[in-house]
Amino acid sequence: MDAPVGHPNFGRLFPCECTVKRREERLVSDLWKLSNLDALGDLTFRDFDPNVDGLKEAYEEAREYAKSLQGWIFFHGPCGIGKTHLAVAIAQYAMDNAKLGVYFSVVPDLLDQLRATFDPTTGVAYDERFNQIRNAQLLILDDLGTENTTPWAREKLYQILNHRYNEHRPTVITSNQPFKSIEERILSRLSDTRLTRYIWIDGEDYRRRLRPATGETMRRR
Repeated sequence: MDAPVGHPNFGRLFPCECTVKRREERLVSDLWKLSNLDALGDLTFRDFDPNVDGLKEAYEEAREYAKSLQGWIFFHGPCGIGKTHLAVAIAQYAMDNAKLGVYFSVVPDLLDQLRATFDPTTGVAYDERFNQIRNAQLLILDDLGTENTTPWAREKLYQILNHRYNEHRPTVITSNQPFKSIEERILSRLSDTRLTRYIWIDGEDYRRRLRPATGETMRRR
């Protein structure tokens, strides 16, 4: 910066626009790979069947949210009813249409990724990974409430979600757990209807729907 001697910015280096753009593109790519979303490429809105009982409203809410990415959306209900599919479909839509930095993880895996940074051979410092996750342009946490509830795990998860709550950053959360299994401070934020769309989904586990009546080996979906 062309600043006079004595100015706070005199002699300071600032990244140029090209450097900033490259950093942003690299972060988007790094988060996508960290999320392993390529392995979930078939979980899109196009591949979701909303005509099953109980799923149409959730599908429409997810589509609307993907277009706006305003606030939080919380998919809640039993296993095997499409919560993860809708959450990943939102991620795919955001990446395809806006090239956002998306981080997706099952909650226990997120905590494992943070713990892994304590090993210096990983090449990623804890603070760097923590900030990448909590500041992701879109954060998707799957299976909230299934994590090992150690004090450390509870605090890290709370810090991530409290930061995003205060900043109103787009966040998608799924859970099949009763409310009593979700940490009270996090549940309080999920219950704030000014920020969060709560979507209860009920229905039959699709894995059970696909089981042959003869009891033979289940067909792959």
